[in-house]
Amino acid sequence: MTPVQQADKIRTVPGEVLGGWQLGDSTGGTSLRVDSMEQENVKILNRGEEDEMELQGFRLSRWRLAVVGLGVLCTGGFLLLLLYWLPEWCVKSTCTRTTVQDAQVVLLRSTDEFRRWFLAKVRVMLAPGRSPFHILDTQTTTTSPFTPSPDTTPTAEKGPRHQTSEADPGQELIRRYGEYQPTQIRYFTHHSAKYYWNEEAQNFEVLIGLEDLQGSCSALHSEHSTGLSRNLQEYRRLFFGVNEIAVKVPSVFKLLIKEVLNPFYIFQLFSVILWGFEEYYYYAATIVFMSFISIATSLYTIKKQYITLRDMVAAHSIVRMSVFRANNEIEEVISTDLVPGDVIVIPSNGTIMPCDAVLVTGTCIVNESMLTGESVPVTKTNLPNPAQGDREEEEDCLFSTEEHKRHTLFCGTHVIQTRFYTGELVKAVVVRTGFSTAKGQLVRSILYPKPTDFKLYHDAYLFLLCLVAVAAIGFIYSIVLSIMKEVPVKEIILESLDIITITVPPALPAAMTAGIVYAQRRLKSIGIFCISPQRINICGQINLVCFDKTGTLTEDGLDMWGIQRVENGSFQMSEESAYKESLVKSQFVACMATCHSLTKIEGELSGDPLDLKMLEAISWTLEEATEEETALHERIMPTVVRPPKELLPPEPAASPELDLSVYEIGIVRQFPFSSALQRMSVVARRLGEKRMDAYLKGAPEVVASLCKKESVPEDFAEVLEGYTKKGFRVIALAHRRLESKLTWHRMQNVNRDHIEANMEFLGLIIMQNKLKAETPVVLQDLHRANIRTVMVTGDNMLTAISVARDCGMITPQDKIIIADALPPRDGQTAKITWRYADKPGKMPRLEEVVISLEDICHMDEAKSQHEQFHFAMSGKSFDIIMEHFPDMMQKLVLHGTVFARMAPDQKTQLIEALQGVDYYVGMCGDGANDCGALKRAHSGISLSELEASVASPFTSRTPNISCVPNLIREGRAALITSFCVFKFMALYSMIQYISVTLLYSILSNLGDLQFLFIDIAIILFLVFTMSLNPAWKELVSQPPPSGLISAPLLFSVMTQILICLCFQVIPFLWVQQEPWYEEWTPLSDACNTSTDMDTNMSSLEPDPDYIQNYENTSIFYVSSFQYIIVAIIFSKGKPFRQPSYKNWPFMLSALTLYVFMLFMLFHPIEAVDEFFQIVCVPFTWRIKLFLLILANAAVSVFVETFLLDIVLSKLVFSRDKQTSYGYAPAAMTPQVGMDHWGRKCLSWLCCQRNTAPKARYMHLAQELRVDPDWPPRPTTTTEAKPCPEKDYQMICSS
Repeated sequence: MTPVQQADKIRTVPGEVLGGWQLGDSTGGTSLRVDSMEQENVKILNRGEEDEMELQGFRLSRWRLAVVGLGVLCTGGFLLLLLYWLPEWCVKSTCTRTTVQDAQVVLLRSTDEFRRWFLAKVRVMLAPGRSPFHILDTQTTTTSPFTPSPDTTPTAEKGPRHQTSEADPGQELIRRYGEYQPTQIRYFTHHSAKYYWNEEAQNFEVLIGLEDLQGSCSALHSEHSTGLSRNLQEYRRLFFGVNEIAVKVPSVFKLLIKEVLNPFYIFQLFSVILWGFEEYYYYAATIVFMSFISIATSLYTIKKQYITLRDMVAAHSIVRMSVFRANNEIEEVISTDLVPGDVIVIPSNGTIMPCDAVLVTGTCIVNESMLTGESVPVTKTNLPNPAQGDREEEEDCLFSTEEHKRHTLFCGTHVIQTRFYTGELVKAVVVRTGFSTAKGQLVRSILYPKPTDFKLYHDAYLFLLCLVAVAAIGFIYSIVLSIMKEVPVKEIILESLDIITITVPPALPAAMTAGIVYAQRRLKSIGIFCISPQRINICGQINLVCFDKTGTLTEDGLDMWGIQRVENGSFQMSEESAYKESLVKSQFVACMATCHSLTKIEGELSGDPLDLKMLEAISWTLEEATEEETALHERIMPTVVRPPKELLPPEPAASPELDLSVYEIGIVRQFPFSSALQRMSVVARRLGEKRMDAYLKGAPEVVASLCKKESVPEDFAEVLEGYTKKGFRVIALAHRRLESKLTWHRMQNVNRDHIEANMEFLGLIIMQNKLKAETPVVLQDLHRANIRTVMVTGDNMLTAISVARDCGMITPQDKIIIADALPPRDGQTAKITWRYADKPGKMPRLEEVVISLEDICHMDEAKSQHEQFHFAMSGKSFDIIMEHFPDMMQKLVLHGTVFARMAPDQKTQLIEALQGVDYYVGMCGDGANDCGALKRAHSGISLSELEASVASPFTSRTPNISCVPNLIREGRAALITSFCVFKFMALYSMIQYISVTLLYSILSNLGDLQFLFIDIAIILFLVFTMSLNPAWKELVSQPPPSGLISAPLLFSVMTQILICLCFQVIPFLWVQQEPWYEEWTPLSDACNTSTDMDTNMSSLEPDPDYIQNYENTSIFYVSSFQYIIVAIIFSKGKPFRQPSYKNWPFMLSALTLYVFMLFMLFHPIEAVDEFFQIVCVPFTWRIKLFLLILANAAVSVFVETFLLDIVLSKLVFSRDKQTSYGYAPAAMTPQVGMDHWGRKCLSWLCCQRNTAPKARYMHLAQELRVDPDWPPRPTTTTEAKPCPEKDYQMICSS
């Protein structure tokens, strides 16, 4: 058996295994822990990270297991189900607390707002060493957090020795290294990550890879670039496992068991068993059939998602790789055998990366669209080795995949080409494998997503609890009534339990899902695909949308607008093009021709769109060396660029090649663009010259800071601001003539900081990034709907502000306050300087201006009277404010509209900050660097169909933001549909509950076929067709309700329940007062039918269940119409859905049911009456029932449509936003005045007080309205106080 196979067979010690639980020694002798000890034994896993968890240790207790087993038997297995649903109860009822170090079972609890519980079994494996970085051959260890100190006693030696098993994964290695003491390694697995016990930290920690060593770049070259032996590779695989992102597709049986154990299906099973005892076979069979369809659909969807995800990662799961061994041999292995520390050889024709690896030699061109959504090829260079260069010039920093991602090949990315030296291979050191890789982390986030936190679902459970409480009342009522009337015990039990099954409708899950399924289908028809249907409802609550700029609000491509060169330290006139004969030899054009990362792939230029446009503008050609040419030289052949022939001066006929060679420029070395540095540079040499030139391109502010002061024009800032305010993207160029001592070989090891200094400023390239045509229209629609819009971009601040103004995100009359934050420095605290973006000298006094919260105050009159303010900040300022001014950040996000120079993780933090003040946040991006934010937002919408969009709940085929209002409209429609369906299902259960309760009072009930007709023919047809209303054609300013527990919805449900109760009680009592009324028997003849039937009727036996009676018939007729009435009044249209009359399936169903019920009422057919167990009643009573039904319909429509929708919703339930937040119209019109005072009166009558808003952002807005120091005044500084609370104070600058 190979070590890999052994690694899969992990032995659990000590003891036996029973029911999936590891059994240990009895803990009866364990001393009791006091609370302080328990607190000490709570460990924190992944501190400060997204998946931070609390951890507690437990040992299994035999006597507790026995007690629980007895309880399971006594409860018929229900206790086992309860423990399955509640992991914390399961652990605490079967285990006793112990230290984490000695734990056999660990109980985990997430520290986020969801506070979810998990349990995991602690396993033990035997290995020759404690650390994966133990050097077996020399009996020495490298520095590792998992290496114990010499005086540390192994865990196994602290307690009783446990017997070992021959199936241990390290047995073969232990036999091979007999001089080693076998070490017991304790670990547990949670969400595809293994956590190993760290003796030094006294905690469980997850192994990531080579980064656990916290080694420097030079150490990575010196200690890890020679490869691993086979033995060491097998040893490390014991810890890191197989290098595979294994998405295991569960079997249908496992999925079925997990789905069936859902609490609601258990309740349905209980209901079906009960109905079986009551002989309600038709209805029971129907519910079983519905549950089967629901479960089958759910299983199909889940299985399909697993298969899709598995297929997505399968492309790079198993490939053949060449591994460089410690003895300088190259061995072909399967990629699943790779471990951190292996040195792999990247083939020249490219490959799909099966792991995260850092380049140590050579260069690669990589397509990283799998992770970033950016299809532009990226050049990856080898990791700098300061040990080979001048240590004074380059600092030897710690290696990190995040800091050195320009040198890291990530798992799942496609290596297109490699560049190499003759005789040398392109080698990379494996740093992460399996789920620890960047791709693995993405897959983990998909496999184990955070639960959807939405008020609707919480309220739905509360509502169901209310129904259960009502059922309990009916349960007690039926028992007491049955005992008083001396009903047999069996019937008492069945009828009492039946009340519970009636009150909680079994079709509720399917009915609630229908609206979401229909919305998902409509979204698909308009090109929006959804992988998380539960999020559709949440889209209906979105009140803020964050947008990426480039590729989302603006076009992907850039157009060259012009150039502005600098000569002798001053700007020249701007020029439309650099394609001129006079400029062909200039350093400006040479910089444009060389300073880029373009490459040829299959003969086509490929690279960054900006670089492509830049080279296209000057029409130079690029040639790269072939593999054959490279092989003939000792070093890499340079990439050569040439100008177009038509721009060259006339050539002498004798030697044209000689003159032409003067205009060829070879690119000697490239320093790739870094988002952290905001620049890139190259070293080039004009052929025929000895000295080399350095060319620099990047953000203007950064380039200017690296140039000699005398070469930068004095009006640089003004000229740059002029361009950025117009929305142009500006790139600065610089040049420097290098020293002659810098030879080709020395150039390959020189530090970029040495090159990028003392440059000569060459000028500016002005690129134009056009708005997409749909952008202004969509943003205007969102603003009209009172949905805030925010820009989150990696571009320049002023460019972002200009685009925000151009697209209408910031109107021309609005003012922008820029927050410039500085970190603590030289003993001074952090500070924020406030300034205006536009003409600060001409601004009005800020004290005279009041911030208007556009998303809170929905009154246009108020908006017209107050100027709007917006905050803008850079990513650097954002980080400082988040760290030193956390309370200030909550205030800033209320009006923060432009966030520029934002890194991917900062975008995610911004989403979290907005959610922290109770916004429902949508995020729309093109996939590039937006994956984290798309995942974190309540609703992420990716405009990219690349694989990075798998992180986003929604993906749009339409590459513009027009999908955003469409998604919100459909979300609102689905949300309102959910409310309508839930209200209808609640009324359905309560109507049936009232009917059964009334009939129980005379020891009667509804018949089996009556139940079947109501539940199938009426309820299912209505509930599945009432969900078909499409979304309303436009977004309205009125937000939909966020939960079921709200005044309008509760008022609607409660009033309709009372109405239905009244109109069922009336015929129930009234029929007993009729002169023809008697206790019904087969001989009863209330209809005065012919006496010829007497002989036949006398032969009939009495109904044992007493279903056939006048009360039953009257209640059945009235209640059947009530179901249709409430379905129609609850199926509302505007302003969130299309009117119900446009939903023809619903209208057809309702009309058909009406006609059929009226036909049954006025034209009884004996066969139909016998089928439904209805008795014949006089025609006059049928007229009275019809009049009651008409009255019921009139009252229900009046209360729901007029009283609720018009009067109460307008005057009481809708909060007066103006008055509540400090706004009042300047002059009230008579109508406004009547509404205002009417609202006041009704609020007083309804005992409604002006309570504080529930949303955090609304509460903050109220506080800021009375804060005299808000907003901050221009030319002031906010400093952080040097105290632990990180408070701040306002300081006026001079």
